[in-house]
Amino acid sequence: MSDLAPVDAKLSDLDLAALLCSRVCHDVISPVGAIANGLELIDDPEMDAETKETALDMVRSSAKTAAAKLKFCRIAFGAAGSAGALIDMGEAGEIAKAFVGDEKVKLEWNAPRENRPKQQVKLVLNMMLMAMAGIPRGGLVTVTVEGDTFTARAAGDRAKVPEPISGVLAGTTELTALDARLVQPYYAKQLARSAGLSLAMDMDGADVLVKAA
Repeated sequence: MSDLAPVDAKLSDLDLAALLCSRVCHDVISPVGAIANGLELIDDPEMDAETKETALDMVRSSAKTAAAKLKFCRIAFGAAGSAGALIDMGEAGEIAKAFVGDEKVKLEWNAPRENRPKQQVKLVLNMMLMAMAGIPRGGLVTVTVEGDTFTARAAGDRAKVPEPISGVLAGTTELTALDARLVQPYYAKQLARSAGLSLAMDMDGADVLVKAA
């Protein structure tokens, strides 16, 4: 029998903060790196005008992507206001759509434009991330908020519930196995608990359904 503590024993505040910071860095490192590469090309005196213009377009696109990811992470993982603050669910949807983009995954946001407790909004955004993890080949994620029931449905080719996430939600994954990727569903589970809700991720027909109620 393992003598390591399971996830339900809870991470220390320091470990949780460190892993969430790693998650944010993981999300923004790619566009920030692309900006740096683009600027290097622009500054290279041997590059022709056409290449520099292409590099400038890359910098513009990557800067937009980085800004969208940072705005999303600020709400999904950060403080985003004082304790007990309310966040506009409609605004959160706009930020989520900018984060997802319109390439591999499409997002449909079905939530009323109303102020909600910060923890609830953070939970919904984290549920969206979990749903996206269920369709690695891309597809459609539909987020729905109806009263105190939140769902994120993912439809796509070979949609499935990732085993590592199932382990985190079931409380069978060891704390030492949590990394920048798995800390996200762990955090979502803690958010659900703080809101007095139960979080589950299961197959619903051919779709992945993440539900908190």
